[in-house]
Amino acid sequence: MSSTMPLSGYHFSVVFELLPQFSIDTKFQSVAGLKATMETETISEGGQNQYKITLPKRTTHENLVLKRGLTNELSGLRMWTTKALNDFVYHPANLVISLLNENHNPVKVWYVSQAIPIALETSDFSAEENKLVIETFTLKYQFFKELPIP
Repeated sequence: MSSTMPLSGYHFSVVFELLPQFSIDTKFQSVAGLKATMETETISEGGQNQYKITLPKRTTHENLVLKRGLTNELSGLRMWTTKALNDFVYHPANLVISLLNENHNPVKVWYVSQAIPIALETSDFSAEENKLVIETFTLKYQFFKELPIP
């Protein structure tokens, strides 16, 4: 029986097809960037001055941005990212993002293809504020698609 209620976005998982992968590598504060946009080209039709024709060119995708609290735990994701950014050794990875229900079962699943790290950021430190240090991973990817759930 399917529900018509809108889904909540606070319970999710991210699983990389990376080795090694540790417990910390599936836990994130937020995921953003599952966005596809159609690039278009506008052309003028000969003799037609009232309007122009818009044609689709290609689909582009935003960067995927993953945020989590910085820890001392060993992280395969951090090793993969620093190897790419520091040593220029890139190994594209696929990942699966799942929106989960209250029983921790997936209700929506997205497959992200051929991601590579393009940025790693650590949030600011401030002696005036007592807040978590956040690390942000920015990934470029080829495409994403929603996977059917049996």
